[in-house]
Amino acid sequence: MAGDQGDGGGVSEVPVALIAAVARNGVIGGGNRLLWRLPSDLKRFRALTMGKPVIMGRKTYESLGRPLPGREIIVVTRDAAFRPEGVDAAASIQAALALGQEKARASGAAEVTVAGGGEIYAQTMAVADRLYITEVEIALDGDARFPPINPAIWRQVSREARMPEAKDEVGFAFTKFVRIS
Repeated sequence: MAGDQGDGGGVSEVPVALIAAVARNGVIGGGNRLLWRLPSDLKRFRALTMGKPVIMGRKTYESLGRPLPGREIIVVTRDAAFRPEGVDAAASIQAALALGQEKARASGAAEVTVAGGGEIYAQTMAVADRLYITEVEIALDGDARFPPINPAIWRQVSREARMPEAKDEVGFAFTKFVRIS
């Protein structure tokens, strides 16, 4: 996988993409839930993850309450008894990434996606190839944050500012970053 800052990683067989909605102050959630309502972002998330392996932490999975249809869900957990139907459990980020790579190759998926939470993003940032960030035009207090995006490592390749659509609570922009080689 792609490496930065001397972590010894190689090149990903299948690119790894982190997908997150991030407030102006880096907050991605609080109390194990999203702090805003953005149906437009949920549609984008669905489009970006459909047919791909999706890695997430146990708390994020539990906040969803069910497997996401059309996606191979891999939950990172230290709880060996955690075995919900329709998902794979992995004991570590490394095991989840290896399983995601295997599943992506088997299905022909273009990416392995990572869907949070904060600890999972922090642990996978160094191996990610792409970031799909919805910049949420609000600053809120929360207990989960997205890692800082270092411009020496990441280059923004697209940004689409959007006006709130029906039921969206705030403005936002869809962005994409790629790792600088």
